[in-house]
Amino acid sequence: MDELGNLMHGFGIAMTLPNLGYMVLGILLGVLIGVLPGLGGANGVAILLPLTFSMNPTSAIIMLSCIYWGALFGGAITSILFNIPGEPWSVATTFDGYPMAQQGKAAQALTTAFTSSFVGALFAVILITFLAPLLARFALNFGPAEMFAVQFLTFCSFVGMSKEPPLKTLAAMLLGFALAAVGMDMVTGQLRMTYGTTVLLKGFDFLIAVIGLFGIGEILLTMEEGLSFKGKSARIDPKVVLQTWRELLKHWRTFLRATAIGCWMGITPGGATPASFMSYGMARRLSRKPETFGKGAIEGVVAPETAAHAAGTAALLPMLTLGIPGSPTAAVLLGGLLIWGLQPGPMLFVEQKEFVWGLIASMYLGNIVGLLVVLTTVPWWAAILRIPFSVIAPVIIVVCAIGAYTVHSSMFDVAMMLVFGVFGYLFKKLKYPLAPLVLALVLGDMAETNFRQSMLSSQGQLSIFWANPLVGSLMALALVMLLSPLVGMVRERFR
Repeated sequence: MDELGNLMHGFGIAMTLPNLGYMVLGILLGVLIGVLPGLGGANGVAILLPLTFSMNPTSAIIMLSCIYWGALFGGAITSILFNIPGEPWSVATTFDGYPMAQQGKAAQALTTAFTSSFVGALFAVILITFLAPLLARFALNFGPAEMFAVQFLTFCSFVGMSKEPPLKTLAAMLLGFALAAVGMDMVTGQLRMTYGTTVLLKGFDFLIAVIGLFGIGEILLTMEEGLSFKGKSARIDPKVVLQTWRELLKHWRTFLRATAIGCWMGITPGGATPASFMSYGMARRLSRKPETFGKGAIEGVVAPETAAHAAGTAALLPMLTLGIPGSPTAAVLLGGLLIWGLQPGPMLFVEQKEFVWGLIASMYLGNIVGLLVVLTTVPWWAAILRIPFSVIAPVIIVVCAIGAYTVHSSMFDVAMMLVFGVFGYLFKKLKYPLAPLVLALVLGDMAETNFRQSMLSSQGQLSIFWANPLVGSLMALALVMLLSPLVGMVRERFR
């Protein structure tokens, strides 16, 4: 009942006129970002984050989270109409969504995708509403050793669960740790890797790195690949929406299964993309008509869209309660909270109740607003892809440069953004994952601080990480995750 009371108070905050305006603006910007290939939720939030510095933190995070919801919705539009995945997690949607559009069922496919996304996110927000306060209260008992164990588990999970080669994931993460260590040591006051440069005293700004890695890196890659847009136009008729909703009721098992997969992959550092593929494969394996998949099966749209939205939303649960982001976008939002002076973690629910419950309430409202917006404005978004990419790309680069400059009003930051953009391009060309690098860049300082505090309190004894069942089990699980790829390689070698 306390959670429900807090949620009602949160609705009162989220439904103020300015916040509703920011919500709608965030959804529209997010759908635009989702529609434009090469951008995505993490990129859009990173590029637009500097624009929110002068805003109230609650309004800012509502707008940024709604950009994320809009991007999740928008990725389905290009996948179905143009066979171009607007987002990485929309790839699985193209398998059956595009064939449906080719068969003249574009409106039905889009309605299915938007409804599935709405259902997946709704269940994930309900999970956050009731589980987040419990997890936060439990985490209040955590000391430095327990917090380091949780962060260590997150790092190891990325190595053990990533679809990328473990060594590439580990290399990207180590580079992130190295970048996080640049600047002044907050404990001893010593300078680390500044090489006599005063501008590096504060280290590499997280936001500059993210704008470069995601925004500029994606643009460079897309410019190299080139894009030609062609596809089906669509207009969603209300009668088609109602007919599709009636048909979707028959697939309730697929909805439940995809939601469970998505929530699990969101809370653990799996992410929306693996969740969408896993859900699609599970739906095909358990379907009574698996031969229809890939030819326009409605279940082939329901499964990946529901799982992707559930995973994308559930990733905010560990970010809010433990300060551990479950996805690249959650990592960008975590960086935003730190910039606004808010420390994600269990104390956030004690010290910033209005902020937390306003954000959770905005998730419900943003999801509803997003569904209504995309159902009524699909033709507009489809028309955007008629604009040549040679016009869109310079606009995005200028927005990135403005965003980087506004962080510290420094041209050095713009130059560093371009350097990180080249790094992002090289990472993608060499198929190195960016998510572990971003995670290490965000959490590197916190993990180092917690580790050093643990060592000081135990007088240098590593046994503190096995001093009680909680921290011991977390460290053991982390080591299992870290070594699981090695065990798999040994098993394959023997086989």
